[in-house]
Amino acid sequence: MPFAALTYDIRPGCEDEVAEVFTDFRRVGSPSVPGTGAAPAARLLSTAVFLRDATLVRVIEYEGDLDAVAHHMAAQPGVQEVERRLKPYLSTPRDTDTVEGFVRTFRQSLLRCITQIGVPRG
Repeated sequence: MPFAALTYDIRPGCEDEVAEVFTDFRRVGSPSVPGTGAAPAARLLSTAVFLRDATLVRVIEYEGDLDAVAHHMAAQPGVQEVERRLKPYLSTPRDTDTVEGFVRTFRQSLLRCITQIGVPRG
């Protein structure tokens, strides 16, 4: 399954406060990302968040359309809450108050995937 990694630039010295933001993170209601037809456009499989010094990285494991994942995440209350709570600790502001701003920021924050190796699942 593919992974997407998103970066956040955090103000130095705020690591504990930023970690606290994620302690009660609310997952999306369903891992299924709606598509335009009957079939889902994607599925969210897992999320992990890493923090060191002034860099926070959110890794998302998904299957399907990454753009649909970004749009879906933009509308999720838990994601909106995290973005709102992170604002005071960001050294680089993120425009995530609207779906359009969230998706644009999502794309700009993506790390380039160099390689992905896994074992077959099934």
